[in-house]
Amino acid sequence: MRLPSMSQPFLLAPIAECPPGPPGAQVRLAVLGARGVGKSAMIVRFLTKRFIGDYEPNTGEARGGGGGAAGAPRPAAHGSCSAGNLYSRLIHLEGDHVAVQIQDTPGSIQVQEDCVQVLDSLSRCVKWAEGFLLVYSITDYSSYQSVQPLYQHIRKVHPDARTPVIIVGNKADLLHARQVQAKEGLQLANELGSLFLEISTSDDSQGVSDVFRYLCKEVSKLQHTSSTDRRRSSIIPRPKSPNMQDLKRRFKQALSSKVK
Repeated sequence: MRLPSMSQPFLLAPIAECPPGPPGAQVRLAVLGARGVGKSAMIVRFLTKRFIGDYEPNTGEARGGGGGAAGAPRPAAHGSCSAGNLYSRLIHLEGDHVAVQIQDTPGSIQVQEDCVQVLDSLSRCVKWAEGFLLVYSITDYSSYQSVQPLYQHIRKVHPDARTPVIIVGNKADLLHARQVQAKEGLQLANELGSLFLEISTSDDSQGVSDVFRYLCKEVSKLQHTSSTDRRRSSIIPRPKSPNMQDLKRRFKQALSSKVK
């Protein structure tokens, strides 16, 4: 099911700091994955509906080559997580205005012996975010292999299994260069208990928007549930008055058992 697109202009601005806001007012997302899978292009596609083609990661600049679009957003040089760029957009989500903050991350993730050390450099960003897109390219099998260790790292930081994580196979338009079959992505997502989608950032602006909006919706639901749980736990139950008839009955039972 596709979410309706927002008709009014969006707010796009780099944010240096992320002050905490009231539940539901902010949604913090992180896009993680190996280098070259199209994380930055996905974010810019969502923000501007433009495809920027060959994108220089985390610089806000389109490189030479086909597909570059003028007016690509220029994020802050350093995001709040010190791991890439941070973008913000005000969107209309189910009747409410929500400030969505999206953290782009470096693509230095590789499957190797010191993979845990590489992941630790993103711990601050993972801790900051409330929802995650794990992106791989269907044309790069090694990027697919990086998804599981990334997912495991997220679960170490967020043990609550309700924290939403979506696995995305990008570049679905490049079928001639496919290295990862759709069934492999689906199988991995089933094993990890996550949602899986294949998209083409270059061909399907609506599909990219649907992914981000769905993740925003899931984070908002979790925020609402957590807020409700906190309110319930803060209510101290009033002690019940002792039932005198019940106390007398128990006292008589205790006496009768002693007499026997």
